[in-house]
Amino acid sequence: MALLVLHDYFRSSASFRVRIALNLKGLDYERVEVSLIAGEQKSDAYLAQNAQGFVPMLVADGEAIIQSLAIIDWLDRAHPEPRLIPDAPMPRAVALAQAHVVACDIHPLNNLRVLKYLKRDLGLNEQTKDHWYRHWISEGFEALEAMAGEGRYLGGDMPGIADCCLVPQMYNARRFEVQLDAFPRLVAIDAACMALEAFQKAHPDAVKRA
Repeated sequence: MALLVLHDYFRSSASFRVRIALNLKGLDYERVEVSLIAGEQKSDAYLAQNAQGFVPMLVADGEAIIQSLAIIDWLDRAHPEPRLIPDAPMPRAVALAQAHVVACDIHPLNNLRVLKYLKRDLGLNEQTKDHWYRHWISEGFEALEAMAGEGRYLGGDMPGIADCCLVPQMYNARRFEVQLDAFPRLVAIDAACMALEAFQKAHPDAVKRA
């Protein structure tokens, strides 16, 4: 079995996704904290392995894999059970579409480098910046609420890649005081996920205390 080393930041939602996936797979891994606040992701040593300078980065037997969804896809290929991305074409497309609502449409507009740019370069005050953040979460959640099926999880009867993406975004939504009353299915799915040890152990509060 490959030696797995996860370079991440405790509060990074993309990193949170990968920690959930690793835990759902029951895989042992070493965690290396990369402080985004201190700018460690831009150090020469880190950039030598990850030219993009983002977290997370998973190193498997010395080979680096970047981008959270690519990492989860690799985990599904290298460690197929439990499967997080369905193999059948239509369920696979549905799961990836749900995951992309978060990973491609909500998160990129609200990650740390964008928020810093809004304040530092565009001069937005804290109140306006937070309004920006809440707007894009709410817009994405409206779509995802409508896309959620009747299962216990976004992935159906078992959590999958979409749940790995949803739970960190729900954590961020609560941090920024997004009103969640309009998203009862997402709230229920998040609660079902957080009842599982794999999600609990991946939570930023649990990681920070470790």
